[in-house]
Amino acid sequence: MTNEKNSTDQLILSNSPHIKAGQSLNKIMWLVVISLIPASFYSIYIYGFNALLLILSSIGGAIIAEALFQLFMKIPITIKDGSAVITGLLIAMNVPPESPIWMVVIGSFFAIIIVKQLFGGLGFNIFNPALAARAFMLASWPVHMTTDWHKFSSTNILAKKISNLSNISPEIFDTVTMATPLGALKEIPNIFIDLNISLTPLYNLLFSMEMFESLFIGNIGGCIGETSALLLLIGGFFLLYKKIITWQIPVFYIGTFAILMLLYYIFSGFPFFYRATLFHILSGGLILGAFFMATDMVTTPITSKGMIIFGVGCGIIAFVIRIWGGYPEGVSYSILLMNATVPLIDKYTKPRVFGKKNES
Repeated sequence: MTNEKNSTDQLILSNSPHIKAGQSLNKIMWLVVISLIPASFYSIYIYGFNALLLILSSIGGAIIAEALFQLFMKIPITIKDGSAVITGLLIAMNVPPESPIWMVVIGSFFAIIIVKQLFGGLGFNIFNPALAARAFMLASWPVHMTTDWHKFSSTNILAKKISNLSNISPEIFDTVTMATPLGALKEIPNIFIDLNISLTPLYNLLFSMEMFESLFIGNIGGCIGETSALLLLIGGFFLLYKKIITWQIPVFYIGTFAILMLLYYIFSGFPFFYRATLFHILSGGLILGAFFMATDMVTTPITSKGMIIFGVGCGIIAFVIRIWGGYPEGVSYSILLMNATVPLIDKYTKPRVFGKKNES
């Protein structure tokens, strides 16, 4: 009887984790895909059939690249987990709507094979694959990545619903609207200065309620994933609600960026400092990057303190690039540069093991 009792009361030892949250890898990946569907469909509605082709081609390229590499290496094929789909979708959302199909396919192969699989596959890549692919495409085909914007009319890239409220001369107005919102804010003031024209009408146009409505709801020029801040925020809050991501990185990324922008414009004597700060937050890829790429669980810190440091670092770098860099956007490089610091951040923010003294 004693032997039988002891045999049934033996402890069963297993590897951690011992407490599970009911979230599988597949479920997490596909929930991220679902969160991006509203913004993706709206981008297709705004930008047309080529945007749909780019999204499908980029996703297809990522899936094929992963399957071919795993077949060649004779390792299990993992395309059903959804990670390749997310990578392909994010690559498509980071390119202009009129980009060539072949470019995003090559970008997808680069992301999956070079950035992800050669580092050991999902969970081992150092950099976010989609952002690394964007950087690769920008370096390889800069003309396509900076000029293949969707035109709402023959002379309008800026926004679908925008009018010449400030009575700017038609020729200058056409010049303004031939740029994306961030491009117009960074580059067009120099044209006004060279022509000895007051900047006030330009800022009245860029910071008008028409423009902010377009930025928030949609109908603006830019990359496929930049068109609607509202739908991106809905997707981001959905991920927060499902506890797929945590709040630290998006809040400290956008918060740091916003504070630095506000302080910069205040101390530089810019009269529209509040509107300029809001314009920067809603423009470009800040919201897309903060919620969907900076929160990548593989390439970001594992501790709350580390996530805060990561978010602050992203905000600082994005601010510096947008203000003083030669390129109007800085989100992708801010995340990639902070990806490189993650091992160091994890090393110095990991909690002390209970009962163990800190190493001096």
